[in-house]
Amino acid sequence: MIGIDVGGTFTDVIAVREGRIETRKVPATREAYLSVLEGAERADASRSSVLNHASTHGLNAIITRRLPKIAFLTTTGHRDLLDYARIWRPAEAAMDPSWRRSFSDVARPLVPRYLRRGVVERTQADGQLLVPLDEDQLRAELEVLRRCEVEGVAICFLNAFVNPTNEQVAQRIVREVLGDVACSISSETSPLARVYGRASTTVVDVIMKISYVAYNDHLTTGLEKIGFTGQLNYADSAATLVSADAAMRRPHRIVFSGPAAGTAACKHFGASIGDGELICVDVGGTSTDLSVVTGGAPYLNTTYELEHDLTVNSLSTSISTLGAGGGSIAWINDLGELRVGPDSAGGVPGPCCYGAGGTRPTITDACLLSGVLEADKFLGGEVPLHPDLAEAGFLSLETDGDLSRRVRDTWQLGVHNIAEGIVNLALAHGVNPVDYSLVAYGAAGPMLLPSVLDHLTVRRVVIPPHPGLFSALGLLTSDQVYSESRSAYTVLGADAVERVAELLAETEATLREQLVGVDPSAVTVTRSFDGRLYGQSWDTPFVEIPDGPVTEETVQTMIDRFHDTYERRNGTRFTTFPVEAVTFRVQAVVRTDKLTFEPLATRAATGGAPATSTTTVRHIYGDDVTATVVERPDLLSGDEIAGPAIVREAMSTTVVPPGRTVRVGRFGELVIS
Repeated sequence: MIGIDVGGTFTDVIAVREGRIETRKVPATREAYLSVLEGAERADASRSSVLNHASTHGLNAIITRRLPKIAFLTTTGHRDLLDYARIWRPAEAAMDPSWRRSFSDVARPLVPRYLRRGVVERTQADGQLLVPLDEDQLRAELEVLRRCEVEGVAICFLNAFVNPTNEQVAQRIVREVLGDVACSISSETSPLARVYGRASTTVVDVIMKISYVAYNDHLTTGLEKIGFTGQLNYADSAATLVSADAAMRRPHRIVFSGPAAGTAACKHFGASIGDGELICVDVGGTSTDLSVVTGGAPYLNTTYELEHDLTVNSLSTSISTLGAGGGSIAWINDLGELRVGPDSAGGVPGPCCYGAGGTRPTITDACLLSGVLEADKFLGGEVPLHPDLAEAGFLSLETDGDLSRRVRDTWQLGVHNIAEGIVNLALAHGVNPVDYSLVAYGAAGPMLLPSVLDHLTVRRVVIPPHPGLFSALGLLTSDQVYSESRSAYTVLGADAVERVAELLAETEATLREQLVGVDPSAVTVTRSFDGRLYGQSWDTPFVEIPDGPVTEETVQTMIDRFHDTYERRNGTRFTTFPVEAVTFRVQAVVRTDKLTFEPLATRAATGGAPATSTTTVRHIYGDDVTATVVERPDLLSGDEIAGPAIVREAMSTTVVPPGRTVRVGRFGELVIS
C-alpha cells in the first residue's frame, strides 16, 4: 500500500510492505501531479496494489482562481444567489462597511454575472410544477453561452431536491445545444434543502469535473508508465476513500481531503494506544490544522467552507486552520512590532536557509540558528540548509534587538499562535484540554508543540511514529465509503412510517448502484438522519436509524435517539416538541486492508542504553543550554530522556523543553508530560 498526501511545502509518501513502513518527502511542485508521480516512483509503486491519494489540486484551483469558464443556470430572478450567499459576515468584519465576500461580483467570482442565466420555471416546495420549464427560452440562453465558449454548466433550480424533473430536462437540452460539456444538476450532486448550499456545491462540482479531468489523466498515465497497475483511490473531505472513477463522478467530495487524513491517522493510532480523547495538531510548512477526536471519533460536519460562506455540501471532518507553520514569515508591522504569520514562504522559494531565493526569515530559520535543526541532516540530508542566509534574513528586519532576541521572539510567537488556536478550538467544541492528549505531527509539530505545555494544560503531548508524514499515513487507515443523502421534510410519527421507508429504500437503491462488483460480505450499510425540533431553522445531524424494516417502533426509536443526541450536543431536552426529519443519509462502508503498528522491543528485554550526544541550544531559552541529542531509531519502548533534549529522525525533530521528560511508548510514540 502507498499513501501520498500533497501539502503546501512537501508531498509526503508512505509505503507499507510486509509490515515495514517506508517514508519519503518530495518538494511540492506547481503542477501537483508531478510531485505525486515522483513520490510514487521513489516508493516503487510497481510493487504495490493500492495507492491512496489526498489531492489539493482542486482546492488550489479555487484559491488561485485558475478556473475554467463555466455557466450557472437557475430559476429566473435568482441568478445572484451565488453573490449574496448566506448573507453571513465573519465576526471581524461585522462593523466593516467595506468588507466584501472573496467570491462576490466585486471581488473574484467563481461564475461571472454575465454567465449566470435565469430560466423560466418554478417548482413548489411540495414538488408540484407551478411553472413548466420554458424550453425555447432555455435554448436561447444556451445559445448565448455557446458563443461565450463555456466549458461547463451548473444547474440549480428552486426546490429541485423535491422534484428533479425540470433539472433533468434542462440537462438533456444542455447536451443537445452545447454537446459534451461538463454538466451537473443539484438534484443529483446535492439533493438537499437550502438552495444556496445546493447551488455552490453544484458549481464547485462542475469546476472540479473540468479541473480534475486533466489531473487524473496525467496521474493515471504517469502511474502506468512507472508500472503501477493497482487500485487508485482518492481521499474525500472526511478522509474516507473513494475509487478514482467514483471520485471523478462527484469530485466536490475530494476538494478538501489532506487535513482530514491527519485526523484519521490520529483516530487510528489513538485506538492502538487506548486513547480516544485527542486534540490533533498538524503543524506543516504553511499552516496548522486543528481537530478533535472525542470518544474515539472525530467531529464531522455536513458541509465545509472553502472560503468564508463558500460552502460545499459534503461530509467532512471538522478542521480549523491557522496561518502558523514552519514556513511562517517573521515581519514587522506598522507599529514596529514583530509578528509571525499568517503569510508563509511555502516550498518555493521557502525559508531563507533553503538557499532558493527566500529573503524573509521564518520559524524554520529560527530553528536552524538555535541549533534545533542541523544544516546537513534536514530531511535525511536531502536538503542542505544555510545558516548564513537565515542569519541575514533576521538581520534584515527593521527592528530593535540583536539576533538572539529576534530569533527567540520568532520562536515564542510561533508557539503562542498555536497555543491560542488550541484554546479557541477547545472552546468551539466545548471540551476541556485538561482531559485530552495533544497529538503533535506534521514536520514542525514535534518541534513546537512540546513548548505549548508552558502555556496551557493538557494531559500529555504524544508524538506518533513518522510524525512528518502522519497525514499520508492516515490514508492507509481508512475504508472506502460511499454515501447518498436527500432532504425531505418529514414530521416523525406513526403516520410517517411509509414515507420514511420509501425515502430510505430509494436512497439505498441509488447507493447500491455504486457498489457493482463489490463483495457484499465486505460492505456495512448504516442509516442516519438530520433532524430538528419542529419550527427550528437548524439541524442536529447524524442521528442513527435502526437497521431492518421501518415500523412504528423504528420511527419512535428515531425520535428517542434524536432527543438523546440533541441533549448531548446542547445540554437540554424538549420531548414535548415534535421532531422533524430534514435529511436522510445512507452510507456503505467497504472494509479495506489497513496499516497496523508493530510494538517496539523493550529496553528491559534488550539491555543497554540509547546512544546519546549533546548540542548547544541557543537563543530560544534565553541563555544557551546543553541538550541531550538522541536518534529516534535508537530508542526502545520504556526509554526515558530528561529535557532539554532533541530527538532527531529523518523527517522530523522533537524538542523536549527543560524540565520535561520524554518517555517512549509501546508503539514507539514519544510521550511528553
